[in-house]
Amino acid sequence: MRFYKKFTFKVAARLFMILAVMAAFALIFGDDRLFFNQIILFIVLVLQVVELLKFINHTNRELAKFLLAIKYRDFSINFSKSKIGQSFDELNEAFTEIIDTYKNVTIENEGQFHYLKMVVSNINIGIISLENNENIVLINKPAEQALSAEGVRNWKILKSKQPSFVQEIDAIGDTGRKLINIDVHGENRTLSVDVNSMIMLNKTYKLITFQDIKGEIEQTEIEAWHKLIRILTHEIMNSATPISSLTETMQTMLEKDGKQRPLEELDEETIEDLRFSLKTIQKRSNGMVAFINDYRKLTKVAKPKLESVTVQELFSSIENLMSSQLSKENIRLEIRIDKITTMQMDSHLIEQVLINLITNSIHALEGATNPTIHLKAYKDYDKQVIEIRDNGCGISKKELNQIFVPFFSTKKHGSGIGLSLSKQIMHLHGGNIKVSSELGEGTEIRLFFRE
Repeated sequence: MRFYKKFTFKVAARLFMILAVMAAFALIFGDDRLFFNQIILFIVLVLQVVELLKFINHTNRELAKFLLAIKYRDFSINFSKSKIGQSFDELNEAFTEIIDTYKNVTIENEGQFHYLKMVVSNINIGIISLENNENIVLINKPAEQALSAEGVRNWKILKSKQPSFVQEIDAIGDTGRKLINIDVHGENRTLSVDVNSMIMLNKTYKLITFQDIKGEIEQTEIEAWHKLIRILTHEIMNSATPISSLTETMQTMLEKDGKQRPLEELDEETIEDLRFSLKTIQKRSNGMVAFINDYRKLTKVAKPKLESVTVQELFSSIENLMSSQLSKENIRLEIRIDKITTMQMDSHLIEQVLINLITNSIHALEGATNPTIHLKAYKDYDKQVIEIRDNGCGISKKELNQIFVPFFSTKKHGSGIGLSLSKQIMHLHGGNIKVSSELGEGTEIRLFFRE
């Protein structure tokens, strides 16, 4: 409080001096002999008023200097110790502390920005940030290299270099994911693209991230072919080996010393053995034909004819088709439809999928207590879901990783194409199929459809 009074005292002293000069000016005003004294007193009075205003406006000047320093990020500004009182010293100290804090925050943000820029530049994913669908405000090195667009900062210029890429991105819109193929200097590349958009400071920003996954796809394809070839080889060898062995045995029965055995030497037992061998060969041949037909089913799934299907009618149809087999096995089918009435699908193909899955559940429920299959339809965020759940024997983790491999089956006499075919049908619908199971805890299969 004492220092505040010091400032008041200085103001009061200045006012007193001004009043004294005004009083002296009033005493001699109009006296021609003291004309020059009047001029001098008037000048002194003006100077005193100016000095008083300057003294009082010191805080405003300091505040203006502080705001300009913030505006132009000038951290060299110095707020010297005030000559007009400690309260103003405290204000100047506060200004200095704010400037220092702002300086430190700015330095920290700059450091974080440069660190983020370094990460974005070196991450093995192409990143492009597009402002108002025109200016490229950010493009990292992997993106420049993948698109052969070094130094490009305009979307139209990029379009002239990579028209197919830009057209695909524009086709995706503001948000979406897609696999696209582009050609860069005669080299074909498969890109997994993810597009997201946001509005910030009245500007629209589109963030495009992508990765060349051609190598991964090729590796996955090779592994899939290896799996399929192993299974095909196994099945073919299972049929071809006994056929070859029986053929050799029959040839031995019909030959003697490399020549045809005379008819009179063929007794009833030999003929019976030949008939048995021929039946076995026929049986194995029919098995191989059936196997090839199953393979053809996987490779010739018709394109779905999508239409609006009433879920209640679909489930009623499945219930009627499976009622006889369910009753025979004493299995209860519980149906539930939750907040969903229609779905876009090919009803014939989806019926085939549901029949396959319910049949699998029936086999899994052999020997189960209170065997039950739950068939349910519901919405899960932006997806429509059909769920088939049973309380059967479940599937081991090892088998769970292979159930979608063609011709792999956990059943003794299973063909191994049911789940593979179901997955392919769901893929053609633009959906997906997920299986979760634990040994002894039952199995849950969910079919995901797009709205």
